[in-house]
Amino acid sequence: MKFVCEGSVLADASFTVSKACATRTMTPILECIKIKAQNEGLTLTAYDGEISIEKKMKADVMEEGEVCVNGKFFSDFVGKITLDEVTVSSGEQGMMIKYGDNESFMQTLSAKDFPVFDGANIPEEKYFELKQTAFKELVSKVTFCCATDDSRPILKGSLLEAKDGVLYASALDGFRMACGYTHTTDGGNMKIVVPARTLTEISRMLEGDELIKIFADKNRLSVAVNDTVITSRLYLGEFVKKENIFPSEFTTRITLKKSELIDSVERAAVMIRGDKNNLLLFDIKADKMVVNANSDIGKIEETVTANLQGKELKIAMNGKYLLDALKALDEEEIILSFNSATSPFTVENMMDKRFQYLILPVRTSNSAQ
Repeated sequence: MKFVCEGSVLADASFTVSKACATRTMTPILECIKIKAQNEGLTLTAYDGEISIEKKMKADVMEEGEVCVNGKFFSDFVGKITLDEVTVSSGEQGMMIKYGDNESFMQTLSAKDFPVFDGANIPEEKYFELKQTAFKELVSKVTFCCATDDSRPILKGSLLEAKDGVLYASALDGFRMACGYTHTTDGGNMKIVVPARTLTEISRMLEGDELIKIFADKNRLSVAVNDTVITSRLYLGEFVKKENIFPSEFTTRITLKKSELIDSVERAAVMIRGDKNNLLLFDIKADKMVVNANSDIGKIEETVTANLQGKELKIAMNGKYLLDALKALDEEEIILSFNSATSPFTVENMMDKRFQYLILPVRTSNSAQ
């Protein structure tokens, strides 16, 4: 294999696909990028057993072939090359990279051992289509509530349900849940659980307001944007339903300004920095909400103006979870809804109800029973 290409283009392509290289594995080939030189261009592919990223780029191919090289090292190395033109060749011993008067050598593996994940044979009718901006917003406002540990793998994904022109999304990690929706422009109905990492990588590819078509069946998902294709395995199993968790009515509702609450909670968070529970105590009264935090560092008590409907209440919660939800909302006027000191509560915009967040409180002896 031998080709000549622009160094910046090769760096960009290798950086993009390297996100699908495995980082902790006993299988070295999964740490690699496969580079295939054919006709008038290159195809770079990485696959870690769950997600595959493939990117095509232009190159002057002098000798066709394919080879695998450690993705992180190759990506980092070519990203440091500042010259416009790079010549890459490979043989039995490995890969030679020439740039200007310099050259470097890198070990390679055989492309014959690179696994194939076929996401291209999803039936054409199994898709949904929507604006890129709408999809990016849905991903950013929901997936941060996905679990990050492996105790319940399905919770590392987000449930996407396309139904009658609407795409619903939900995610939870056992302590909080995010739900939202946006409208689709075309496609059928489907219900899938997509790894949060896959959704994040798709979102990173999107730049404009054009339409994006997402193909999926029971086990696979595939998305193509410009010269990049992402394919991914899907999680199987039953996902928790929003209707089974979100309360249908509340006994306490408060309306307040988001910016004031964020400022108060962030100051209180300084006092509990390092505390694993990030515990804040809220005393909700007729015209205010008092924010309290106590730790070995110190204590804080601040008052945020609020409008109460219903019963007064004391409740303890994880400050980080509340901040994450607040920062995901767009409006200045927000509503927090409660039932008791031990029941889940919700956070949402005053007007735009497309996104809702549910958070479990923390049980303490100071909480009202």
